[in-house]
Amino acid sequence: MAKIVILDGHSVNPGDITWKALEGLGELIIYDWTSREETVSHIGDAEIVLTNKTRITKEVLAACPGIRYIGVLATGYNAVDTEAAAARGIPVTNVPAYSTSTVAQFTFALILELCHHVGLHDASVKNGDWIRSRDFCYWLRPVIELEGMTLGIIGFGQIGRRVASIARGFGLRLLVFTPHPDPALEDDTLKFVSLDQLLAASDIVSMHCPLTDSTKHMMDREAFGKMKQGSMFINVSRGPLVVEQDLRKALESGHLLGAACDVISREPMQPDNPLLHAPGILLTPHMAWGSVAARNRLLETAAENIRCWMEGRPVHVVS
Repeated sequence: MAKIVILDGHSVNPGDITWKALEGLGELIIYDWTSREETVSHIGDAEIVLTNKTRITKEVLAACPGIRYIGVLATGYNAVDTEAAAARGIPVTNVPAYSTSTVAQFTFALILELCHHVGLHDASVKNGDWIRSRDFCYWLRPVIELEGMTLGIIGFGQIGRRVASIARGFGLRLLVFTPHPDPALEDDTLKFVSLDQLLAASDIVSMHCPLTDSTKHMMDREAFGKMKQGSMFINVSRGPLVVEQDLRKALESGHLLGAACDVISREPMQPDNPLLHAPGILLTPHMAWGSVAARNRLLETAAENIRCWMEGRPVHVVS
């Protein structure tokens, strides 16, 4: 029976779901967390290694010759040196598309919070402000209606397309920037445009693209300067897409009305991150992907990836 080690199980399952999907595939050993110094010892003689964010470098691979398979418990697989793994004949698999619906839903949770300030008003009521109010209602900040506004979507993979689908229900017009536009998808509510056109015309800009050499820091001082005065910015993709100091300055100057980021350049957040106390920003701890349903799908697909590999028909191989 194969030995299976999960290096950072707590990030996927802090205890609210089960590991049932992976049980029975081998001798399962679960570490909630693994530091860089512990990686080799935690892997030991395991044949199958599962990781979410714990890095598996060429040095780790050299020190753990028993590894035959690496499964990434995520869609992004930059935590693994895939070239070094391929050189050793080790397949690396990922789990695509498990969180599409959840991330798209979370995108609108952020947009709606920026528009309605639900948390702010909840805190106000619980602080006694409504009890002391002379009026039956009040607003601490203006409430924004979405219908008729323009949402700019940067990146049009599965998540971007699901965001577009939801946006139509709110009556939003859609502008999309993608390296691979599909004119067949255009209609009265959706147009493919250049990045500059999207930034200039969108009331809300939402990031849904991968982190690559060409997209890193694409949202910088110049890009924020091209956005409409009083517009809003959403990032649920990857933190390094944004130059964080430039986003802070765009908020401080009042050029942007608000922003919401579920991801930052270095995670967990450091106390000197420029976004931490920026005005008008919502920050969440990289949680957009993490619904119970999405994490169950993640583990089920990870288990199926292992089964397929064991049967000699590997799927979702990225190395």
